[in-house]
Amino acid sequence: MKLAPCYSPQAYELAYGVAPLLSQGIDGSGETVVVGPEPAAAPPSMDIRQDLAAFDNTFDLPPANLQVVNTIAQAATPYLAGDEEVTDTEMLHAIAPGATLDVVLVPHDVTASSASFAAAITQVIQAGVARHAAVVSISASVGEHFLTNAEVAQMHAALQQARDHDVTVVASSGDAGAISDAGPPKQVSLPASDPLVLGVGGTILDAARPSGTYLGEMAWNGGDDASGGGYSTLFPRPAYQDGVARTGVTRGVPDVAANADSATAMALEYSDGEFRPAPGTSAATPLWAGVITLADQEARQHLGFVNPAIYGIASGPAYHRAFHDVVTGDNSVLSPTGVIVGYNAGPGWDPVTGWGSLNAQYLVPLLAHPVGSGA
Repeated sequence: MKLAPCYSPQAYELAYGVAPLLSQGIDGSGETVVVGPEPAAAPPSMDIRQDLAAFDNTFDLPPANLQVVNTIAQAATPYLAGDEEVTDTEMLHAIAPGATLDVVLVPHDVTASSASFAAAITQVIQAGVARHAAVVSISASVGEHFLTNAEVAQMHAALQQARDHDVTVVASSGDAGAISDAGPPKQVSLPASDPLVLGVGGTILDAARPSGTYLGEMAWNGGDDASGGGYSTLFPRPAYQDGVARTGVTRGVPDVAANADSATAMALEYSDGEFRPAPGTSAATPLWAGVITLADQEARQHLGFVNPAIYGIASGPAYHRAFHDVVTGDNSVLSPTGVIVGYNAGPGWDPVTGWGSLNAQYLVPLLAHPVGSGA
């Protein structure tokens, strides 16, 4: 049975200001996005090639340029995909339909230990560097307290390498609100909390149906799931957050946000003929990765570490054109011990939705052609 789609890709392209860029040929062509870590799947999972073909056929999108990188996982069935991989690839393809998508498979037990998780994240970032990617999109997250100092350092070294090679790394802030991945009780998650990562939180989109005309947004909170956000216990406040209201002495998360609510999600299509919503910050992250890819194409160079530029634009006069400021909602969540009181969204940056979501029509040119660069 086909479930009714929430929003079409075209509605999302309109709501977030991507449609005008696509009409100008800014579609990610010539750019590569590394997606991962995607745990290798087994039957009865479906074939990602067939899923994407069904998605493209339904929504009149061009065929996806997809490559599955199986060198790490050594999977016997590399094209079988789980829900996370379908979400990541279809969202990226909707936003940057001309980009090449390199899906990096990792062993299916990647979350069995903190060491295996840290190794998988590190390998995906390294793959982004090795493959000269524009962007690495990481929808996985783990609470800071789960990782050893050595594991944190291992990921940070890979992120420094990405920065030095002008690869943008975008990662989800997590879906457990202020307790972010089983925190004790409040914490943020890696890799999004690393200052070298663009951390992406979640919102609830309000857009006209079926067109997608943007109406408004609030912080995503479903009761026991919500936009991950708060303050790091590992990293001091980075320079780009200096002087920003509501930031603290440590790194604040997230930086930006987009829809994460299932009821207002973009429709995914599977090759079994069903539609499912693209949920969580796992959907918001590839959306942002796709938009950075568009900016790279427009700039004709890889922008790499974009956080200082994002904060510079958001702190300036173009803020309310380039971003949708999300000022309502919070990331308090229900836990087995009761309500964990989180943080509130508010004007400007906040530790629930960052600077808010984007209007790509204005943000992409500002990223691609910074004022005073001579570009």
